[in-house]
Amino acid sequence: MHRYCLLALVGCAVLAAQNSEGERLAPYYPTPETIVEKMLQLGGLKAGEKMFDLGSGDGRIVIMAAQKFHAQAVGVELDRDLWKLSMDKIRKLGLQNTARIINGDLLKQDYSSADLITVYLLSGFIDKVQPLLDQQLKKGARVVAHDFEFRNWTPEKVQNIADDGEGRSHTLFLYRK
Repeated sequence: MHRYCLLALVGCAVLAAQNSEGERLAPYYPTPETIVEKMLQLGGLKAGEKMFDLGSGDGRIVIMAAQKFHAQAVGVELDRDLWKLSMDKIRKLGLQNTARIINGDLLKQDYSSADLITVYLLSGFIDKVQPLLDQQLKKGARVVAHDFEFRNWTPEKVQNIADDGEGRSHTLFLYRK
């Protein structure tokens, strides 16, 4: 029941965000740190690989990818305040050489160098991102989607997480091009 309430709230937040700010692909809803780590592990992120987090929010996935996995991590965030917050954290942690956030539209970026993409977007918005990723991703690139799957792709692996410690379950989907 908690999951359906959360999805309804997220849906309302997206509608509000779209009405006031135009084409936003997701509300800001931070992924718990334990799930961030599981996403990067499921994606098989290795040191030196390049990863992108689409709709990077406060930068937590980018920061963990750079800090713990030693990857070249890039986030894309439309919201200027969240972008600034993320970049301030990155500077404070001294990760500027391995982590950065682009303040821009995630549908207008080049992901052809990506080894891993992480995504936490609602289904309707994943449908908008999928054609871009189909076109740009190189062979062998991986995509990890949190809670909402890509409808036209077959996941290589699905990981169900019963409780994140905050009282809700999560589903992660791994795709490989």
